[in-house]
Amino acid sequence: MNIYVGNLPYTTTEDDLREAFERHGTVSSAKVVIDRETNRSKGFGFIEMPEQDEAEAAVKALDGAPMNGRPLRVNPANPRTPGGGGGGGGGGGPGGMRRPSGDGQYQR
Repeated sequence: MNIYVGNLPYTTTEDDLREAFERHGTVSSAKVVIDRETNRSKGFGFIEMPEQDEAEAAVKALDGAPMNGRPLRVNPANPRTPGGGGGGGGGGGPGGMRRPSGDGQYQR
């Protein structure tokens, strides 16, 4: 089962996250989501637990539990949607490059 863990303290490491969940069963992976620009935690992560009953027990035990003074938000993760991902950009704003005109040249 894939589990979403929110409201993580920004100092939480993947080892910290794994350790918290291993008290409730086998953890196959732990991931803290990192912002690419700042290289800091975004305050949430994901845990993968192969045993459904252990995962459900972990969700029940850890939802609302404090971690470094912050109450965790723990629940089953929503499945990824096919083709999902980051939002798309628009077609350029003022001063930006816009779609090519009929002659293939970019307009300003």
